[in-house]
Amino acid sequence: MAENLTMVPEFLLLGFSSLGEIQRALFVVFLFLYLVILSGNVTIISIIRLDRSLHTPMYFFLGILSTSETFYTFVILPKMLINLLSVARTISFTCCVIQMFFFLWFAITNCLLLGVMGYECYAAICHPLHYPILMSWQMCGKLAAACGIGGFLTSLTVVNLVFSLPFCSANKINHYFCDISPVIRLACTNIDVHEFFIFICGVLVLVVPFFFICISYLCILGTILKIPSAEGRKKAFSTCSSHLTVVIVHYGCASFIYLRPTASYVSNKDRLVTVIYTIVTPLLNPMVYSLRNKDVQFALRKVLGKKVSLKLYKRNVILF
Repeated sequence: MAENLTMVPEFLLLGFSSLGEIQRALFVVFLFLYLVILSGNVTIISIIRLDRSLHTPMYFFLGILSTSETFYTFVILPKMLINLLSVARTISFTCCVIQMFFFLWFAITNCLLLGVMGYECYAAICHPLHYPILMSWQMCGKLAAACGIGGFLTSLTVVNLVFSLPFCSANKINHYFCDISPVIRLACTNIDVHEFFIFICGVLVLVVPFFFICISYLCILGTILKIPSAEGRKKAFSTCSSHLTVVIVHYGCASFIYLRPTASYVSNKDRLVTVIYTIVTPLLNPMVYSLRNKDVQFALRKVLGKKVSLKLYKRNVILF
């Protein structure tokens, strides 16, 4: 029987094809959101790079997160936007492998980065005197590298587990990109063992970092409550509230999708949740985490002010 198995050359991404004419409206909405995500993250990366006052561990990790989320959305959204206006929604077997690999790499890197940012917040509030040692630039570099390498190795493992399975005649992926559950369900063999190992990987990159984030925030809460002044408590809470918002949405949606067996996959509901963590979560980073931050707003005004002053100076030089 194994000899009669034929590998599929391409997959068909069903995506939002069942919605008919609504797809054109979705195209406009998702294109707008994608442009907002791109412009927001590029702005954050540029501001952090240009303004020396933001050259701190917190904004170092924020810049890396913005970079990772820019690539994360680039892997998924352009293809989705093309498919919303296209009749042929096919993706080759090789491209499906590549898309899943890079999507998982950047998604897992984001999860690990959020965990590191939780630790940075804990070090800043609970151990301010030891902060320069705990968050030295050497340590920041090692933590960032560990997130990237961890994401790469986990993604490589999961993708190998998924695509080492045989795929026969079924090639319709009931999703708008090559995600784990919709793809692995097409395999024409028993997937229990592969699912178990993928679940273990999901626990390592979702549950473990989230557990440490929870412990960090319990310590942070205990320290904040000891602050005598109301203004001091408010400032400490505002420092971490944006990070906590992103963490809850990101980990909540990702856990709902990836910490369940594929048999419980419900296409419409799961696709809605996936839209949240592939579009809404990357939107939260520039909108909630950064652009509402007073330091970033001040740095943005300062950089824009310098550019305006430079243009006026050049114009005056030309005139005189």
